[in-house]
Amino acid sequence: MIDFGYTEDQLNLKKEIIRFAKKELNNNVIERDRQQTFSRDLWKKCGEMGLQGLPVPEEYGGLGLNAVSTAIALEGLGYGCEDGGLVFSICAHLLACVIPVWKYANEEQKQKYLPRLCDGSIIAVNGMTEPSSGSDAFNMSTKALPDKEGYRITGTKTFSSNGPVADLAILYAMSDAEKGYYGGISVFLVERDTPGYIPGQKFEKMGLRTSPIGEIVLDNAFVPASAVLGGLGAGPTIFAYSMDWERICIAAAHIGTMERLLEKAIKYSKTRKASGNRISSYQAISHKIVDMKIRIETSRNLVYKAAWLLDKGKHVTMDASITKVYVSEALIKCAMDTVQIFGGYGFTTEYEVERILRDSMAGTIYSGANEVQKNIIARWLGM
Repeated sequence: MIDFGYTEDQLNLKKEIIRFAKKELNNNVIERDRQQTFSRDLWKKCGEMGLQGLPVPEEYGGLGLNAVSTAIALEGLGYGCEDGGLVFSICAHLLACVIPVWKYANEEQKQKYLPRLCDGSIIAVNGMTEPSSGSDAFNMSTKALPDKEGYRITGTKTFSSNGPVADLAILYAMSDAEKGYYGGISVFLVERDTPGYIPGQKFEKMGLRTSPIGEIVLDNAFVPASAVLGGLGAGPTIFAYSMDWERICIAAAHIGTMERLLEKAIKYSKTRKASGNRISSYQAISHKIVDMKIRIETSRNLVYKAAWLLDKGKHVTMDASITKVYVSEALIKCAMDTVQIFGGYGFTTEYEVERILRDSMAGTIYSGANEVQKNIIARWLGM
């Protein structure tokens, strides 16, 4: 049975993260968004709160939370932090990078990287997507060729979240072309100062502007055999597991953002008047707000069911895909409705809802495009 109640510890954790985010992370967000500024100072503060290591065992510097508690914490971050780019960067670091190291690294690798990944000392990037193979990972062209006591990696990664500022790449490469994707893709821990590792251009983006995204070029970069994560050929298993976490827990952060939008919409509709009446009295407005509430509650049930299944060790891939599709689209719709409720003010940067709409648009693309998620769901349904 799923317990729909929060424990006292979970409630206190969520409240503390909301308090922290409102106090420490929301200064000058409009300007940071305009300038596309990533703040390492704020990143470090988040590390001090344990946000970059929520599920990692305490012995490696994390908080030791289960998946449900991790989702609760990220919901609190999404609610309290108005910097959507920073929230996304933390999620990308934690879910696509820290989780694989925690789950698949050997003891030496864990000791070397996890404490610094968890406390914000270093930033990680997931290197999977390539210019010609986004969601189609079967066409990966980055190669890792054996060379004496290690591997030479050559290729280009793109749309790499945190790439321009990352200190460590969790990098996927073809290590055995004959085996192909299943058995031929391996994961390598590649540090920024590795000769041949070149952070490429930073992309100008519609939204999530405070989250730096760009290219990573590997030009005959040598890594020792000790840099292999989880064993040769483990890439598909590692990627699938990390994506289950990412699709569920980023959606949890979206719930917090939708909750904040709902509160903004209610407050504004009760103060704004049209034809002498508060606009909340008009069904055209109140029904939009009701629909937002329905989306939030539906999203919350999907997220916490999937997180519960993850904690129980159940097959969760289909649930993660369903959650990802529904919640990402719900966030866009909630943002669009809020802009519409605010009218002309919603279109201005001052009221800070247009930024949420811009940020939300990427949710249907990252972590595997929604169209690909529907293909995954179809396969689980036997189609």
